[in-house]
Amino acid sequence: MTDDHTEPSGDNDSEAGREEFSHDPVGHATITAGMSVAELVEEYAKAGIGAQTIHEAVDIYAEMLAGEDVRNFFGLAGAMVPAGMRRIVSDLIRDGHIDVLVTTGANLTHDSIEAIGGKHHHGRESVPDRSEREHDEQLRDEGVDRIYNVYLPQEHFALFENHLRSEVFPELADEGTVSIQRFTEQLGKANSKRNERDDVDEAPGIAATAYEHDVPIFCPAVQDSVLGIQAWVYSQTSDFSLDALADMTMLNDLAHESERAGAMVVGGGVPKNYVLQTMLVAPDAYDYGVQLTMDPPRTGGLSGATLDEARSWGKLEPSARNISVYGDATVTLPLVVAGARDALAE
Repeated sequence: MTDDHTEPSGDNDSEAGREEFSHDPVGHATITAGMSVAELVEEYAKAGIGAQTIHEAVDIYAEMLAGEDVRNFFGLAGAMVPAGMRRIVSDLIRDGHIDVLVTTGANLTHDSIEAIGGKHHHGRESVPDRSEREHDEQLRDEGVDRIYNVYLPQEHFALFENHLRSEVFPELADEGTVSIQRFTEQLGKANSKRNERDDVDEAPGIAATAYEHDVPIFCPAVQDSVLGIQAWVYSQTSDFSLDALADMTMLNDLAHESERAGAMVVGGGVPKNYVLQTMLVAPDAYDYGVQLTMDPPRTGGLSGATLDEARSWGKLEPSARNISVYGDATVTLPLVVAGARDALAE
């Protein structure tokens, strides 16, 4: 009886005709005590799935920050300030790695609370032997707001409201209707002044650092926050108001005048779209893009949409280097920033 089974030849004949495949075996990461972030990221390069995307994100972000004449746009959504990411963003501004910041009213609210002496606290998302509803009802009775596993005493919002009414709004009242960017600029100025005057232990933060380094902050959905609510309340008894369209001139000018541009987008929603859509009216598009998100692309929503999809809209150059990293941004942002900083220091 003839055996028609053919054993593998041991050579690469089986790879002949493969257009997509190339011989590039996945390696196995080696972790050692005392290794640097840069060394860890290089180990990620050997691996696949999320580790490989982290490595590429670091490589793209480092090239974006090191590039000559690259204007860096930074979108910041989600509860990044309450979660403890505030100083990372402030340091990026201070070191000239953010030229334009687009964020939420919520992040500016929580940033300001820390600037004037309030603090966020470690908490719990649930309590054993108690339903989530019972847990949150107890927190409400005790005057504590919960952001997943972070607590914020409600008296800090009263502190924030007093700060706005005494040191932010009065400086703008005589100007009447102002842009949101002008509003965030005054907020940063007041935060910086108050932080220094009261000798607050915590640093003055994102808005203050942006003010001190002439970095504009855009907050297109400011109404969707305590900051926006307080602005509306103040507008009811004064000439103060906000012009939501006024910012688009300055932002679009910044995009239009950029020789090259890069976008770092943390989270999704309005900040992400606001950062990306500005290139629709510019002659060119983004040359670099890094996105850190937890939202999946398959739902068709903007927050999870890949940056490759943004290329179809003309928001990224055909030759742009870009990557979308899917994971908790409180984990991925520090890692990508640290890896990029190490690369820049080499």
